[in-house]
Amino acid sequence: MKKWLPLKPGDIVDIVAPGFAPTVEELENGIRFLEGWGLVPRLPRNIRGKDILCSNCDEVRFQHLKEALYAKDSKAIWCVRGGYGSLRLIPHLLKLKSPKMRPKLFIGLSDITSLHAFLNQKWGWPTVHGPLLERLGRRAALPKFERELKKLVFGEITRIRFSNLKALNEAAVRDGVVRGKVSGGNLIVLQSSLGTKASWQTDGRILFFEDVGERGYRVDRVLEQFTQAGLFRRARAIVFGQFTESHERDGRDLVPLVIKRFAKTMKIPVFSGLQSGHDIIQRPVPFETPSLLQLGKRGELQCETGGSHS
Repeated sequence: MKKWLPLKPGDIVDIVAPGFAPTVEELENGIRFLEGWGLVPRLPRNIRGKDILCSNCDEVRFQHLKEALYAKDSKAIWCVRGGYGSLRLIPHLLKLKSPKMRPKLFIGLSDITSLHAFLNQKWGWPTVHGPLLERLGRRAALPKFERELKKLVFGEITRIRFSNLKALNEAAVRDGVVRGKVSGGNLIVLQSSLGTKASWQTDGRILFFEDVGERGYRVDRVLEQFTQAGLFRRARAIVFGQFTESHERDGRDLVPLVIKRFAKTMKIPVFSGLQSGHDIIQRPVPFETPSLLQLGKRGELQCETGGSHS
């Protein structure tokens, strides 16, 4: 398995904005955050430009990302914002060849799910579904989990454990373990890849889903589409993370009921309760690394971080 090198003080971190535009304050806060860890943040000169939706036009955002991916003097790439835009860069990325060097630590979530899928599937890079710089820069992360993230980045830990996962179907409460690599991220972003040349692949994977602002019927619709598309046939397990801001107009939250009903139709283990997504707790989830899911009424997912000092 390809592995990234843990960071150390003085290492360069390339900041990219593949989706929505960050504010000047968000950029300044993100820079201060990285400097507080002893790292050297590097910004593209025109990270904020003119576009209808995104931080700059597709060509400029792609160039920033390409330079960061191929730069020989940096060891990490950290996304500053989510929103929307990464999907538009995939056709450009598909034309690139994987650089002949060690993978870099790549961190982001939400819209960045598109880039995780590309790097995991096309280049075989392990990545980290983790907090965006704009969130870390405004000190929105709880100290306990900020420390966990820092230990991961600097290679002080080699494994992340997610305990007390709730079993949602009969397959989940059996004795045993499920082994595989974790893949997934934002549910709606994953849906957007279907039918494209970078369509999300699920065979042999432990699937992870999270989302924000999606009501019950929308979550149900995507899960039903994935089912009918056969994405769960060769998957090994499913673990749901946080689904936030999902209340109906009358105040009810139907997403937990939707997920519970879905789980009962699955022949593979399904769990909920992984603390990652858009809530106040955003624990890092390593993608494309050897992982183990302990089954039972209260399951535990263990993921290798993807970093190695050797």
